[in-house]
Amino acid sequence: MTWQRVNIHSDWQPDVGCQSEQQNQRGAILSTQLESWNDGAAKSAILDFVTRVTTVNGTDFVPPAERIATFDMDGTLWCEKPLPIQFDFILRRWVEMAQENPALREQQPWKAAVEKDYAWLGNAITKHYGGDDSDLPALMNGLLGAFAGITTEDYTERAADFLRTQSHPSLGRLYRACGYAPMIELLRYLEANGFSNYIVSGGGRDFMRPVTPELYGIPPERVVGSSVDLDYRENGDGGDVLTKSQLNVLDDGPAKPASIWSRIGKRPILAAGNSNGDIPMLQFANKPPRPALRLLIRHDDATREFDYVGGAEKSLALAAQYGWTIVSMKNDWKTVFLD
Repeated sequence: MTWQRVNIHSDWQPDVGCQSEQQNQRGAILSTQLESWNDGAAKSAILDFVTRVTTVNGTDFVPPAERIATFDMDGTLWCEKPLPIQFDFILRRWVEMAQENPALREQQPWKAAVEKDYAWLGNAITKHYGGDDSDLPALMNGLLGAFAGITTEDYTERAADFLRTQSHPSLGRLYRACGYAPMIELLRYLEANGFSNYIVSGGGRDFMRPVTPELYGIPPERVVGSSVDLDYRENGDGGDVLTKSQLNVLDDGPAKPASIWSRIGKRPILAAGNSNGDIPMLQFANKPPRPALRLLIRHDDATREFDYVGGAEKSLALAAQYGWTIVSMKNDWKTVFLD
């Protein structure tokens, strides 16, 4: 089986006619994929799991309709430091709002945005994952009000333009080029073996949707994320859907399994995350005697990306306790980003 690169920032797709090869030469497929992964425990765990669940008449065989894989976004499919990518998008809007209303400059989170106090914002997120939500009300107030009252199409256009044109502050690459190459390869590998992939993230659903088809090969309807309430405005023989300033769901922690069931109606058999907020999703994937694979991305590569454990302490401890597969960015990946 060969793979074809379709464009510089898009996904990898199997050549036409590979389905019969997939069915008849399963071993050949398994031996030729995940080439951007180093040989080791993580790669072996993935290959072994996929072999078991796709072997017809095997004790762990799972029908294709049940091969559901869910992936966190920030820190799992693309970088999340020094702040999640969506925060840069929102920071710029907060600065605009503070320019329009100077009184906001003394209120958080607008104050942090104007003063470029990224430490406050980063700490608010890390504290949340550590169980301290003291800064969350102020943060959510700013998040909910940033784009209230615009149409969903307008928001999508703004997000798409931002992702298409803006660059990461320290990595020096466009945000749309900050996806992890090994994880993109894993998505394609799973698809080739009958899996349906979903993104389940604490990030904004409508912020992610403009980029997920191109970067990850995941269509908008398979993106599950945080969202605000929406409203409908009639306009003659037409109408628009508008964003509101009320939270619909913060898709993090225990909300992830609930959102998975609400949107998909099935448990995943494979779940991948990187933080404490992903723990419930990884736990939800386990339903003995059915097989399950839980992947936890560990950011330990200061040279090629970042090295940190803040906000992931509990997940790493549980991974060690229950035998989840820890993926070391430093040791398990030959490369981090698409060139």
